Amino acid sequence: MVSQLTIFLENKKGRLAAACRVLGNAGINMHALSLADTADFGLVRTLCDKPEAAAAALREAGYRAAIAPVLAVRLPHAEGALASLLELLDEKDVNVEYGYCFALDGDAIDVLKINAGEELEQALVEAGYGIVKPEELYTLD
Repeated sequence: MVSQLTIFLENKKGRLAAACRVLGNAGINMHALSLADTADFGLVRTLCDKPEAAAAALREAGYRAAIAPVLAVRLPHAEGALASLLELLDEKDVNVEYGYCFALDGDAIDVLKINAGEELEQALVEAGYGIVKPEELYTLD
């Protein structure tokens, strides 16, 4: 599992830019970002190099921020790869609450919020998937 930073934002012009500026000024580097919104608020999910420091900087600046464990799975950047991963999760009776993906070193990294532990990680490794470790994400340049 890796630590994901979640930021709760009022859905107003400039709020995302301001939150990102707080992170930049704190020396935080983001590697992935997902944004969902409603009429009143936005929900930013990001993987960054120093999630605890990022959350502290945001809280100090008046933002609501939380850290959550998520599973980051490395799979081929190819047609059907995500479908195969999700079918395996279905077979294991694992529900995906949400997810997003990005590319890293020619592979796809799928970030999934699920309720499962090391047992599932081992099953994924045995099925040929790579589990991304925090040090792989948090040390990217």
